[in-house]
Amino acid sequence: MKMNDRTKSNFTTLPLVARSTLPLAAILALAGCGAGRATTNVHTVAVVRTQRMHLSNSMTFQGEFYPFQDVMIHAKVSGYVNPIRVDIGDRVKTGELLATLEVPELKDQLDGAIASQRRAEAEHAIAHLNYSRLIDVNRSQPNLVAQQDLDDAQAKDRATAAAQDTAKADAASYKTLSDYTRVSAPFAGVITKRFVDNGALVEAGTASNTGPLVELAESDLLRLRFPVPEAETPLIRVGGDVGVTVDAIHKAFSGKIARDSWDIDRSTRTMIVEVDVPNSGGIFKAGMYASVMLSTQDAEGVLSVPLQALSAGDTPSILVVGSDNTIEERKVVVGMRTASLAEIRSGLSEGDLVVVGDRSGLVPGATVSPRVVDMSAEN
Repeated sequence: MKMNDRTKSNFTTLPLVARSTLPLAAILALAGCGAGRATTNVHTVAVVRTQRMHLSNSMTFQGEFYPFQDVMIHAKVSGYVNPIRVDIGDRVKTGELLATLEVPELKDQLDGAIASQRRAEAEHAIAHLNYSRLIDVNRSQPNLVAQQDLDDAQAKDRATAAAQDTAKADAASYKTLSDYTRVSAPFAGVITKRFVDNGALVEAGTASNTGPLVELAESDLLRLRFPVPEAETPLIRVGGDVGVTVDAIHKAFSGKIARDSWDIDRSTRTMIVEVDVPNSGGIFKAGMYASVMLSTQDAEGVLSVPLQALSAGDTPSILVVGSDNTIEERKVVVGMRTASLAEIRSGLSEGDLVVVGDRSGLVPGATVSPRVVDMSAEN
């Protein structure tokens, strides 16, 4: 009988334990939920302050340096080179003697032409003196000299004058040819190639198969020549500014467009553009490559934000942090874009704080803790 009482007692105790356990779990669960609602997470977001900046877009073309002038210098008369006075790398001035040609027969021809000129001058002097005397006699004593004699004297005077002019021209021609035996530099520059040595026989440059003596290139002024694709030719303006970078010697400088070829090359669909580059120090060499940067868009003092502040799509928006640290989404009108910045034409004011970086989890009306960063750090 006692055992039954203990059994009953056990069975009646279990429900009491269960009843006391369930409310405790519920209370713990409710307490946990209440604690979750009480905790508030405030996001710290990176923001930049909108400001007015100078924006520009550019295109880069590959160019090559060329001498401003580059000529093959030929001999104008045939002869033997003796001597040649320059070699490759020599810098010469305008009019400096490069080579001398030996042409022995030309000297004899010049001497003969000078002698013929002197003889013609003497004959003309006598003929002119005779004619002048006959004229004076005829004036002082009319009809003393026959008209036929006067006409003959006048004709001889004119014939000897013409012969004198011819002899003088022949002598000048041989003198010019003799001067051509001295080959001079037509402009200041550098000898880049030498094709003959002392004693070599060269032919006059009037023949198509003759070779040059030397090649002369102007070095103090270079042409930086670069091709511009057909679609970009409207951007070319004579006098326009360009930036030039020469990687081979780690030099960068600015220049101006000097000229363009105007026509489009039909095989490459490009137009040749040139920039004149002073090179008195000889830093740049003909044949060097250079990168030419041409500005395609340029705007000064426009309201700018980093590109990462814009949402994707055709109608971009920007998240703005207000004075109460709440998020506001604004639709904006975007102007020009560079590699890192965008122009904002409407929708923002100068000094607004805009969110940059990750926008996930940020919704309008949310409270955030803004951390202002420099715009240059975001570019």
